[in-house]
Amino acid sequence: MERFMMFDDRPIDSFLVMQLSDLARTLAQNRHWTVEFAAHSGVHLTRPIVYVSRFWDVYPAHEREAAIKSDVVLRLIGTRRHTDVSAVQAFRQAAEAQPLPKLAKQLFSFAEDLRLEMVCERERPGTKRWFRVRRRLYRRYFAQQWQANQTRSALADQFLAAMYLRLTADSPLDDVPLAPMAEEAVQTRLQTLWTQWFDASSTTEVAQWALALTELMKQSIHSDLVHDYTSLPFVSDAGQDEQTLTIDDIKRTDPLENDDALAEANGEVKQQTLPTWHRETSRTGGSFLRFELERGSRTGMMGDGARPGDDGDQALAIVQGTSQPTNRNDYGLEAHASFDDHPRTGSGAPYGEANRRAELVLLPFSPPSPVHLEQYRAKQAAVAPYRKRLVRVMEQWLEHQRSAWRTNLPAGRLRKQLVPFFTDERPRLFYKKGEQARRFDAVFGLLVDCSASMHDKMEETKTGLVLCHEALKTLRVPHAIVGFWEDANEATAAWQPNYMQTAVSFRRSLEPSSGPAIMQLEPHEDNRDGLAIRWMTEQLLGRPERQKVLLVFSDGEPAAYGYEQNGIIDTHEAVADARRRGIEVVNLFLGRGADDESTRRTVENIYGRFRVFVPHVSELADRLLPLLKAWLQKSL
Repeated sequence: MERFMMFDDRPIDSFLVMQLSDLARTLAQNRHWTVEFAAHSGVHLTRPIVYVSRFWDVYPAHEREAAIKSDVVLRLIGTRRHTDVSAVQAFRQAAEAQPLPKLAKQLFSFAEDLRLEMVCERERPGTKRWFRVRRRLYRRYFAQQWQANQTRSALADQFLAAMYLRLTADSPLDDVPLAPMAEEAVQTRLQTLWTQWFDASSTTEVAQWALALTELMKQSIHSDLVHDYTSLPFVSDAGQDEQTLTIDDIKRTDPLENDDALAEANGEVKQQTLPTWHRETSRTGGSFLRFELERGSRTGMMGDGARPGDDGDQALAIVQGTSQPTNRNDYGLEAHASFDDHPRTGSGAPYGEANRRAELVLLPFSPPSPVHLEQYRAKQAAVAPYRKRLVRVMEQWLEHQRSAWRTNLPAGRLRKQLVPFFTDERPRLFYKKGEQARRFDAVFGLLVDCSASMHDKMEETKTGLVLCHEALKTLRVPHAIVGFWEDANEATAAWQPNYMQTAVSFRRSLEPSSGPAIMQLEPHEDNRDGLAIRWMTEQLLGRPERQKVLLVFSDGEPAAYGYEQNGIIDTHEAVADARRRGIEVVNLFLGRGADDESTRRTVENIYGRFRVFVPHVSELADRLLPLLKAWLQKSL
């Protein structure tokens, strides 16, 4: 997929992400664990998420892969099993009281990780090579940082780099000065104190060691760390810190900076309207502004649009979420319409964890317009030679199946050639005529990516869809053609609407009038492929036919709200689940991206060897014919 605006253009190796997910689920013995990229590695306190660091992105592929895998092992075997959460929380509070809190936290994080690395190597000896790469890269990095921070006089950063190099040194001769900025008495005490880390056997002891070092160094280091090299290993939701707020904090009103008041004004009061509509607003109404004033003079004027508050009120229209209308709502019909357009999301994740907040919106069928009818007739004429060729081949194959005799059978009609009776020990002298031809016991589901990137390919894609529809309709094979997309303008963190537009349904696919609705498919916004594949899998499993085929017409990776990283894995899992349930899933990759090696590798990671690359969309009809022929023959 071509992106015209990308704030984080670092590519994600989908195959590596799937490896990491499998590794995480194996180590945790839980199939719900997922892997996400973040600034620093860690493990979530309440959700099955392990974070791997973006720090390794700049290194070569073989080193980056080993270091990222060491993050997963370190967090799931080390942090999750051998780090005391209560000790970390107690250390966090103690570190905040220190004059150098950032130095204390990051010193503790590195020391605890080094302790856990040895624990992981004992429990999983095969991970030693990953941790050797990890320590080598960190040592190379901190050796550079030690030199750079010495030049910049960033004493806290220099001390942290020196401490990591000293803790990971392979030889007593391979060291750097720990604190050249400190007095001689502090250096003498430091030489005794830093070696106590090797005796630490628990999180509490590492925390005490880090606090003791920070307490000692505050005499020589007067400013905290400049950079963030790591963070505490446990990650929690930001909302958990807000639980300490009281109702008085929420209702607090800050006083004005000046304590004066204006006299009551006589006469007409002028009011100013602040419109909130702009060209990307999809609907009017329901939006309002509220200001917290810190300067000005108090007056006796009251707004004329005020009303009592209610539990269901939204704080801001942009974070409306799943708020519902209240019995005190006086904003009019537009506000009620905006609430009705955002139904509550059901509990659970029937279409995958990555689609928990996604909601399917099935668009009703609308009759095609005269323009669509005319366009369909033109495409019908264009694909007529291909359709006739496929139908002729399949009918000849059916006739051959009907007329062919089966010979050398142990029972049936006696042949005229009886020589095998005298020459063979167990002669087979009988034959049978071909069985009565059967109809094709197959059903097809065609999913069409209607994202914005399909803008320059949609017309040719419609030609391929018309070919499939006309050929299958002539051969009396039921099928469905559905376009899917996600509305990027309406998608929020709490609700992502995904539209499914059925151009041809299973029930009406064999009717003579079906087909022109294909012309109604148009490019829209984003594409959430995993959700669409799971939905179509449900529809196909409800069909009685034995042979079930799912064709996905797309031009690249899935991309939707919060779906950039998880989309590849989610789509791969949806494809694997459909295949486990007996559905053949094949991707038809359209467009110039088929020539790009990284894109080809991504599509192969998702669909395996069941993918067809069509660099030029005009070749779509020639690529479809052999596929349809093979599947139809297999259905008999």
